[in-house]
Amino acid sequence: MAKLRLGMVGGGQGAFIGGVHRIASRIDNHYNLVAGSLASNADIAHISAKELGINDDRSYATFQDMAEKESLREDGIDVVSIVTPNYLHYPIAEAFLSKNIHVICDKPLTHNLEDAEKFLESVKKSKALFALTHNYTGYPMVRQAREMFRNGEIGNLRVIQVEYAQDWLTLPIENEGQKQASWRTDPSKAGMGGSIGDIGSHAFNLVDFITGAKLNELCADISSFVPGRKNDDNAHVLLRYENNVKGMLWSSQVAPGNENALRIRIYGDKGGMEWEQENPNYLTFDIFGKAKKIIRRAGNETIDISNRITRIPPGHPEGYLEGFANIYSDFAKQILAFKDNQKPEKDILLVPSIEDGVKGVKFITTVVESGSNGGKWIKV
Repeated sequence: MAKLRLGMVGGGQGAFIGGVHRIASRIDNHYNLVAGSLASNADIAHISAKELGINDDRSYATFQDMAEKESLREDGIDVVSIVTPNYLHYPIAEAFLSKNIHVICDKPLTHNLEDAEKFLESVKKSKALFALTHNYTGYPMVRQAREMFRNGEIGNLRVIQVEYAQDWLTLPIENEGQKQASWRTDPSKAGMGGSIGDIGSHAFNLVDFITGAKLNELCADISSFVPGRKNDDNAHVLLRYENNVKGMLWSSQVAPGNENALRIRIYGDKGGMEWEQENPNYLTFDIFGKAKKIIRRAGNETIDISNRITRIPPGHPEGYLEGFANIYSDFAKQILAFKDNQKPEKDILLVPSIEDGVKGVKFITTVVESGSNGGKWIKV
């Protein structure tokens, strides 16, 4: 495959997620990082670019300058990766979409619903493609679960249980200048959703990706346990889906003993499935009245949709970085098919879309609205 020229906005010195995206872009050798506006501080942006081997003339002080100048170059970037705090996602993406440069954006889509809806219109108007990095959709056993569920292997859906628990915000580390905590607990940058926006959005997206169930209404109890914290650090949400399907979602960043404990359980009238992110190579599958079965990544009962995105033999850990890489690789194939006026293969279209992003922001917004109104049931 030809390599795509990649640019990045954000992800300079002191950032976490930018490094993850850069590793993911390299794993399958589909991208070259050639340009960037890596920090809001021009000096830090320049130093960061130098460390990453980006030429001085392609290190930009602002994303606006980058979008303009890269669009005019013969060897300009094909695609930009946006790895900034949430409130910057839309204005940055809009600048590149208006130049018909493809966009990869970190989640959640934006910090408010108004920008999310504008974002949707910008993608529709542009000739460029868009991808949202809900990276857990790139795990082999998550895609296996999706295919098995949609093939009816656990029957008609009845109950959904999903949770994402962490403990890193148990103390008010945002008051100590911890960079990742500072912006995530600032509603003007992260949005009014704290834990529900940062990790609850992943839990919601995972349910949506696997089951496709349509959420009708929800009731939320949101809390800020750490004194002075302006957005939630814990949320309990009751969910009512179409066809009388019931669900519960818990997100917390103040649950001591939990690191990245994303877990989903779904139950139908024939059986159930369970997957957990901290043990991602195994999918538990039950048919009522039969013995529990554990399906292993790259094992005897994995199917094509899972095996296609598996790189190493069973028994070796494969997860977080590779999940990101699968999204990057599938999106590269979409872009190359687009360039060649070819219809992309069905399996590479599982990358989260702008519609998924808007759906996620609408979910976060509704949770905050419900929680702020005493747990009132609200239509989604």
